[in-house]
Amino acid sequence: MLSDFDKVLDRTNTNCEKWDNLVEVFGRDDVVPLWVADMDFASPPEVVAALSERVQHPTYGYTFVSQSLRKAAVGWVSRRYGWDIRPEWIVITPGVVPGLAMSVLAYTQPGDGVIVQSPVYPPFFRVVESNGRRLLNNELKMGPDGRYGIDWGDFQAKLDGGARLVLLCSPANPVGRVWTDEELTRLAGMCGSRDVIVVSDEIHCDIVYSGARHIPFGSLGEGAAHRSLTFMAPSKTFNVQGLTTSMAIVPSEQLRERLIHVQLGLGMAESNVFGLAALEAAYRQGDAWLDRALEYLEGNLRYLEDFTASRLSPITVVPAEGMYVVWLDCRGLGLGADALRDFLANRARVGLNDGRMFGPGGEGFARINIGCSRAVLREGLERIEAALRQLR
Repeated sequence: MLSDFDKVLDRTNTNCEKWDNLVEVFGRDDVVPLWVADMDFASPPEVVAALSERVQHPTYGYTFVSQSLRKAAVGWVSRRYGWDIRPEWIVITPGVVPGLAMSVLAYTQPGDGVIVQSPVYPPFFRVVESNGRRLLNNELKMGPDGRYGIDWGDFQAKLDGGARLVLLCSPANPVGRVWTDEELTRLAGMCGSRDVIVVSDEIHCDIVYSGARHIPFGSLGEGAAHRSLTFMAPSKTFNVQGLTTSMAIVPSEQLRERLIHVQLGLGMAESNVFGLAALEAAYRQGDAWLDRALEYLEGNLRYLEDFTASRLSPITVVPAEGMYVVWLDCRGLGLGADALRDFLANRARVGLNDGRMFGPGGEGFARINIGCSRAVLREGLERIEAALRQLR
């Protein structure tokens, strides 16, 4: 029986970046778009209903963060992660990336070192370098089992090199790691001994597969909590990215005040009336929908793994513990980076993210989005299979 997630939702002609901006990104409009990290699923009915109800009141003026919303967010974090946060710890920001940029401004000075870990979401580089900070890249390393891990010796060297801030991607986009308690505790200890602040981007945290468990960085204990910010959002989880609303969980009053000071100085303290409505509805009523979505996404992941192993050799799937964007190792094709992009876009006619956009360690890789109906995923993979036959 078909599920709601099997339905192919027509997103064209809605100013949808993923579907309506193909010529700009890939040079043609006939690719299967499996790239930018949003899903082709309808948002939960509860979220749609909350937005519809708010739209019916015909004024959309200034709004504020209600206690009802804060309680919904507290409940979500408690139910999903067992972390008991306080309502006053929550700072609403207009998206996680603006929150990362505000954090760089709040906790570092020009010229200070900021650690990022490539391959990583491209804005991590921009919020550091565009604000005049020194980028310290602790490149993740692939182990014999294909899973990525932290190069601890290099991480220590970067701390010794004057780092004042770490931008952590958790789960790690695009490599698919859900960091373990041991890894996070080790990182927290190393940073704590030097009074280095950790800003953890956990926007993908709700999408975690069997055998993995997401641990919010701020939940590691009082020491980590008071030297960190944990960013979460309903955007990736419930497909409301266009409403640009996220939250920073900041247990430290001092760090919270510094973040709000920068936010006010940038004129970015106002909230989106619809973003707040969606966040509250999602976090109050979204559990059952998310559980069904996770089951479907994990089915898509297993389908991708099986199809790739049996029909797309020498392309391999990097083990994915979380997220609906998955890292593909295409190095076995023996193509240069430009030739790989040409092969995927023009010969296979599939739109994937070029691995190079994720920084050092990304060349020879591509990122595929499985947050779509299985029929669309199948079409994209069959196109790659047909192109591979011509390549051989």
